[in-house]
Amino acid sequence: MKKLLTILVTVLAISSFAASDWNTNLPDALKKAEKEKKYVLVDFSGSDWCGWCIKLDKEVFSKKEFKKYAKDNLILVLIDFPRNKKMSMKEKAANNALAQKYKVQGFPTVLLMDSKGKVILTTGYKPGGPEKYIEHLKEAIEKQKK
Repeated sequence: MKKLLTILVTVLAISSFAASDWNTNLPDALKKAEKEKKYVLVDFSGSDWCGWCIKLDKEVFSKKEFKKYAKDNLILVLIDFPRNKKMSMKEKAANNALAQKYKVQGFPTVLLMDSKGKVILTTGYKPGGPEKYIEHLKEAIEKQKK
């Protein structure tokens, strides 16, 4: 019972986090990124079943340091493949098409793109918390600018 409650709380936390800070439509996010001169971070996730996805959200994406960096520099996109959360067939099809387009092999797969949709970094879970993750993203952005 305790384990079930923990899972339920985690799923609800992820769902509320995703709903408030993350887009689910990549084309719209790219338009917004171009307008705001930001990069796009796309998280291909199994938000309610993938241990590494949950860990990445808990240790990085849900932290205030990452949220601040993202607010100033990124448009966030969640392409989710949940097992228990209901999604429309249209959203499932769109997510599957994106996973095929970007050759997603596992979860989490995180892509950092410029506002034109060019992938400048493919990554996933990295230990070290939000500071290390932000540093990892900044390095890719600096390398891309050269």
